Amino acid sequence: MSNLVEQDVVRQKIFIIRGKKVMFDKDLAQLYGVSTKRPNEQVKRNLKRFPADFMFLLTRQEVTNLRSQFATSRWGGRRYNFNAFTEQGVAMLSSVLNSDRAIRVNIIIMRVFVRLREMLAENKELAQQVKEHGKILGEHGRHITTIYQLIDELMAPPEEKPKKKIGFHP
Repeated sequence: MSNLVEQDVVRQKIFIIRGKKVMFDKDLAQLYGVSTKRPNEQVKRNLKRFPADFMFLLTRQEVTNLRSQFATSRWGGRRYNFNAFTEQGVAMLSSVLNSDRAIRVNIIIMRVFVRLREMLAENKELAQQVKEHGKILGEHGRHITTIYQLIDELMAPPEEKPKKKIGFHP
């Protein structure tokens, strides 16, 4: 699989939960080529390495919302909620898994997270430019509306004034 294809696969497995970009334990296990049980075991054995800003457990409501977004349960019938790993948590997880594949996959994941940050920065700049152009266009729109109103007034037929009757009035 080429690096670009791998990056696209990784990009599709990143979700925004609680305002953070995260990857789920099942998706990471799949990328690392291990069962979901393996990363979760390593997390339990190394709890000090995974503070709340590195990894958190999804609530039942969050899992329900995710399943409703996909219309079906894409993950099957798990009996426990998912672990969500932030970028730092993914880096820490690859260090405790300590396999060549985990290292290679982690490098790809880190590159994707960096690219997402770059895209977000570019989009903020673009959004600011669109906002500025919108203000300018808004002013132009008001001017154009005024011009059309003046043209309509000039194009309208002149109002006919009542004619004075000539002659004698009884």
